[in-house]
Amino acid sequence: MVQPVPEHISFPGEEEKIIELWKEIDAFQTSLKQSKNKPRYAFYDGPPFATGLPHYGHILAGTIKDIVTRHAHQNGFHVERRFGWDCHGLPVEYEIDKMLGITGPDDVAKMGIQKYNDECRKIVMRYSNEWEFIVNRLGRWIDFKHDYKTLYPWFMETIWWVFKQLYDSGLVYRGFKVMPFSTACNTPLSNFESGQNYKDVVDPAVIVSFPLDEDPNVSVIAWTTTPWTLPSNLGLCVHPDMDYVKISHKKDGKIYILMEARLSALFKKANEYKVLAKFKGSTLNGKTYKPLFDYFIHLKKQTGAFRVVTDGYVTDDSGTGVVHQAAYFGQDDYRVCLREGIITKEMVICPVDSSGCFTDEVTDFKGQYVKEADKHITKYLKNNNRLVDQSTIKHSYPFCWRSETPLIYKAVPSWFISVEPMVEKLLANNKETYWVPDFVKEKRFANWLSDAHDWAVSRNRYWGTPIPLWVSEDLEEIVCIGSMQELEDYTGVKIKDLHRENVDGLTIPSKRPGMPPLKRVQEVFDCWFESGSMPYAQQHYPFENKKEFEDNFPADFIAEGIDQTRGWFYTLLVISTALFNKPPFKNLIANGLVLAKDGQKMSKRKKNYPDPMEVVNKYGADALRLYLINSPVVRAESLRFKEEGVRDIIKDVFLPWFNAYRFLMQNVERLQRDDGVKFLHNDETFQPSDNIMDRWILSFTQSLIKYVRQEMAAYRLYTVVPRLVKFVDKLTNWYVRSNRKRLKGDFGSTDCQYALHTLYSVLFTMTKVMAPFTPFLTEHMYQNLRHLVDPELNKGQDVNSVHYLMLPQPREDLIDSKIERAVSRMQSVIELGRYLRDRNTIPTKYPLKEVVIIHPEEECMQDVRSLEKYIVEELNIRVMTTSQDKDKYGVSLRAEPDHMILGKRLKSDFKTVSEAIRKLTDAQLQKFRASGEIEVLGHKLGEEDLRLMFSLANQGKGQSHYEAHSDNEILILLDVTPDQAMVDEGTAREVINRIQRLRKKGKLQPQDDITIFYQVDPATDRLCDIIQSHTEFINATVKKPMYRFPVPGDAEEIIRETAQLKDINLELVIVQGHVESQSTSAGTVSNGPGPFCRFVNVELCNAEPQAGAKGTKGTVLLENPRGDFPMSVSELKGHIKVIFGLQGRRMVLFKTKSKSNEVTEETVGDIFSLHGNTLYAFVN
Repeated sequence: MVQPVPEHISFPGEEEKIIELWKEIDAFQTSLKQSKNKPRYAFYDGPPFATGLPHYGHILAGTIKDIVTRHAHQNGFHVERRFGWDCHGLPVEYEIDKMLGITGPDDVAKMGIQKYNDECRKIVMRYSNEWEFIVNRLGRWIDFKHDYKTLYPWFMETIWWVFKQLYDSGLVYRGFKVMPFSTACNTPLSNFESGQNYKDVVDPAVIVSFPLDEDPNVSVIAWTTTPWTLPSNLGLCVHPDMDYVKISHKKDGKIYILMEARLSALFKKANEYKVLAKFKGSTLNGKTYKPLFDYFIHLKKQTGAFRVVTDGYVTDDSGTGVVHQAAYFGQDDYRVCLREGIITKEMVICPVDSSGCFTDEVTDFKGQYVKEADKHITKYLKNNNRLVDQSTIKHSYPFCWRSETPLIYKAVPSWFISVEPMVEKLLANNKETYWVPDFVKEKRFANWLSDAHDWAVSRNRYWGTPIPLWVSEDLEEIVCIGSMQELEDYTGVKIKDLHRENVDGLTIPSKRPGMPPLKRVQEVFDCWFESGSMPYAQQHYPFENKKEFEDNFPADFIAEGIDQTRGWFYTLLVISTALFNKPPFKNLIANGLVLAKDGQKMSKRKKNYPDPMEVVNKYGADALRLYLINSPVVRAESLRFKEEGVRDIIKDVFLPWFNAYRFLMQNVERLQRDDGVKFLHNDETFQPSDNIMDRWILSFTQSLIKYVRQEMAAYRLYTVVPRLVKFVDKLTNWYVRSNRKRLKGDFGSTDCQYALHTLYSVLFTMTKVMAPFTPFLTEHMYQNLRHLVDPELNKGQDVNSVHYLMLPQPREDLIDSKIERAVSRMQSVIELGRYLRDRNTIPTKYPLKEVVIIHPEEECMQDVRSLEKYIVEELNIRVMTTSQDKDKYGVSLRAEPDHMILGKRLKSDFKTVSEAIRKLTDAQLQKFRASGEIEVLGHKLGEEDLRLMFSLANQGKGQSHYEAHSDNEILILLDVTPDQAMVDEGTAREVINRIQRLRKKGKLQPQDDITIFYQVDPATDRLCDIIQSHTEFINATVKKPMYRFPVPGDAEEIIRETAQLKDINLELVIVQGHVESQSTSAGTVSNGPGPFCRFVNVELCNAEPQAGAKGTKGTVLLENPRGDFPMSVSELKGHIKVIFGLQGRRMVLFKTKSKSNEVTEETVGDIFSLHGNTLYAFVN
């Protein structure tokens, strides 16, 4: 049944009801059953961690995914949507380490891997219930029951299979490389992980001396921001082809060698030093020096350490042009030292443990955390006369994305996927994908791929998928396992879970006689390897669902934040390229980052953003969804989240849309009640009227469907959503506003039905088009609207939810581009006119004489003439004139300089340029409007430099006064000459406005039977005359009778209010039902002009009039003349007794018939407070 629509709506409250409805009808699963045999649309959902709650980034990406997949379903596809969970890796382990106070591998060893992993298992789904609740509350349809978790054994088995394919292809190797290392998490990170979290930090910057063995008085000096690496120094590197100088420091006579281009690193002025010699860096090659520390001095003889080497990676933009070489703490250091033979592949000179503390070799700083040791090392250097200069530097430095601690670079043995040989294939596969926005693919991602490094996939951790490599102690034998069955075949042990505690103890016999069995390597997979393998693992490919996977790979669509260009997007592409030489997806949307209101990163600690669920509970999920996707963030730009932006979606979009829907339903109900017309709509047989606005909104709707289909096919949400929002504005502020009288039946039942069917068709279509974007509000409206659909249309279909319906195809027969163009021009004219009214502070309620519309093309003139009645009504003008001749009205452009902008820029030239600007001709300024720039006295000026205005010639005294405005296409002139009759009509409209506002305040419906009474104070004011002369106009508008005071005593008052209208008090009273004004009788005032003086009406209640008096109603003046001789209460009683002939009788006065509020000298402070009221007289 159709339900009446309330005046007010709680959007969050209605959303809760819709969630219950969806549960009741099992909406999501039902929609999937309905689409089961349709073509597949493959979607991959990137797995989040459940160790924290969803933030705005998750909500944004989830909303984008929900919109696209709902839209795909609407377009006739079967879209499986499975939620995934990232369960392994650092996020989980870091939480456990904090909880249990674990500081390193020794603590885990004491505890045991079994117990440690059990603890991880307990918290891995800590917030899964909250995730499911929040995701569902936000209206996202995704399957939690058939989810995938990276800890499922079948998921892990596919990970093993993926790795085995790469191993068998020769893409896996063990290497010893310098890598970003998290000392808090005791594990290396991949390059893309280390690039995710850079912060500005202040670090020490020291210049250190290295005396040459050949002449200890001469020192090569090197600069570093990591003093903690100096105990591991094994060499110095200079650029072979750049110029270096030997200088004498005039201050202390010390002799230093550094790059000529970097003298500024040590000296502020040239007179602080003297150049002794100049030479190329290659001259220094092979020179040896005195080490800073003796920890590795044995290498000086053994490998030729502590000497100067050359390489092209040294730059002239920082430091001294001499780079100290700590081979195991820098990628270039390692490469150069290995090439020069200072180290070998077998050697490990790495005196820092996995917690970032110095080992026993560094005796002076043993056990100190490297960053803490910086100050102690600097002090040591100073005490040993090796510190040349000490300062600090603010620079960008990588932090661990999980623990928020600074990373160090450290050489560790790791298992690598060989990515560098695949770069060309990666770039080629990237070209086959479609990204929105495309610059992320072409620039950011392609650049990252071009410089891709081999991927370290092993982690020295515990809670993860174990790397399935069983190796001999000498690494000569390696067996890679690709399935649980294969592991059973090799070990004879059947297992059901692949975590470390279950597989680490299994061994594989060696093929070499007498050799010990092969043991599994200790490492687990980087969790990014698991998420990059999710397309295969979520299907347990190739062990199950082989055909289903292969038929639907690559995915049609994925979406995540722009930060995933170095994360999930990258790992997906690397693995799919390595396995199948295919891209893993066809289409991708990369969203930007959601920041706090101040532009900072959102921080729980700083509490610089509102809790997402508080926002949802306050404004609703639809409002949050629409706010996020109607922002720059869907173009991969950043969004500064502002709660008021969500509120504005309610105010500017949802309430106007809801009110249009409510207005439709009210008038359908009125049509059925008053005209006996049963309203049923059939879109297939519906034919619009000839009304141009009906045809426009129907055409505009079909054009919208066409546009949405076209842009959604291109995944451009950033063009679709603004158009949808704009459509709501066009519907409510143009169609409904300009057709209110038709929709209310003012022009007859037939025309009303055409208008209602038109509005119904548009609103019903909108619910389908907007359903993916605002799933709750569209469902709410649909559940009522659907009862007005012709039952013949839905026979045999399940139409219990708007989300079961397909997106309609655009009806080309309803699209009329000429009408859309004409209405667009009409809207331009009206908006220009409104602007001029605002500029002159003339409200639309006050009519004006004329608007003149000027355009050189006759087609434009015809367009606006075809909509003349709407322009006249909306602008409230008497006459509309069109013209193609601007000169006839003496209109020309003139310009004024912007003093603030040009004054600052032009300085002394400002005065002469300003004079030249004022002399620019209309023709010059027309060209400027078209191009946006103009040259004046050699200065190029833009739109921000000039203020353009129109001047009109021949506006003398006694002539009409026009104001001009243009939108660069249409020019309008508005006659703003004052006219008393028009001012009076405007005042009458103000009265109407106050009445309608009072009706709304009294929660009255248009059909409610009421009567309105009024009085003006002072009664002599012109407002009285205006109301009386415009009574017919007022009554026709409010459609209810209106009389002057007094209000009949027996009338049931609904609401009373005194409003101020131009400093005059207008008292309005609305009473229940149709009440006639009090008829003229003895002693009463007729419903003509009221008394000039203030008065009360009196009704005799329990006695008959005596002494020849007639009638039980009368009026008594409270003063006479106006302002003189005010009456007391006792005098009032005496006059009343005279009117009714009751002299000598005792009388009591009350304000109500029920004898409440007695009127006495004590209860009435001001006699005039009784003015206009009816008093009730009772005789004892």
